[in-house]
Amino acid sequence: MFILHVNIHIKPESVEAFRAATIENGRNSRLEPGVARFDFVQNSDDPTRFALWEVYRTEAAIAAHKETAHYAKWLETVGDMFAEPRTRSWYTSISPADEAW
Repeated sequence: MFILHVNIHIKPESVEAFRAATIENGRNSRLEPGVARFDFVQNSDDPTRFALWEVYRTEAAIAAHKETAHYAKWLETVGDMFAEPRTRSWYTSISPADEAW
């Protein structure tokens, strides 16, 4: 599995629009065959901070996700909403093992 953690900081006036766009993107992303998981969370202490946990079955699934219409729409919609650039970190699964996904 290929696990991506994205930290996101949004401008305060964009929080609701960002939430709506990202919920739609996540809903469509979870329908992709190569996506094992696509979680969207909001920080309880600072509502302008969000995170994405994206779990892909293969490297090809990562590339396929970036080619989808819903991802392109999300990027276009949220492009001006960021208070600072997103940060990304890649992880590998320890437990559960990849076979359990």
